[in-house]
Amino acid sequence: MSVATDRPTQDPAPLGPQGHAIAEPEDSMSAFPPLSFDGMPLQDGEPVFREPWEAQAFAMAVSLHAQQLFTWPEWAAALAAQISSAQAAGDADLGDTYYRHWLATLEALVASKGAGSAEELERYRLAWDHAADRTPHGQPIELRDEDFRST
Repeated sequence: MSVATDRPTQDPAPLGPQGHAIAEPEDSMSAFPPLSFDGMPLQDGEPVFREPWEAQAFAMAVSLHAQQLFTWPEWAAALAAQISSAQAAGDADLGDTYYRHWLATLEALVASKGAGSAEELERYRLAWDHAADRTPHGQPIELRDEDFRST
């Protein structure tokens, strides 16, 4: 199947799950990530999230991209490197760790771009851990000032 474009000197537009062209602006800074990151759990062409934090990690990546912290090619390369590193360390790659790789990639890019330090990320991780410990099961976890004082 070929896709007609008004730019014959460029590659044809990528196709979505129903065979429709996915439009991307010239600067490749579209609001949403490509639908085909290797290993991304999909159902009917849409991302599948088993836990709320997975959707939040996905949303953070989309938001940081929209703020131009990184490009999608840069994200894809960093994610691929993270997954390769995890596989080399023994990750069985059964799909259940995919969004953990997203989170690790986010943390690495945020730190490498100077948007937050490793220390700041650790401070928030510990605060979230404290908040989760004090929150009854099934209730939303909310950060409070006290969560940062315990770190």
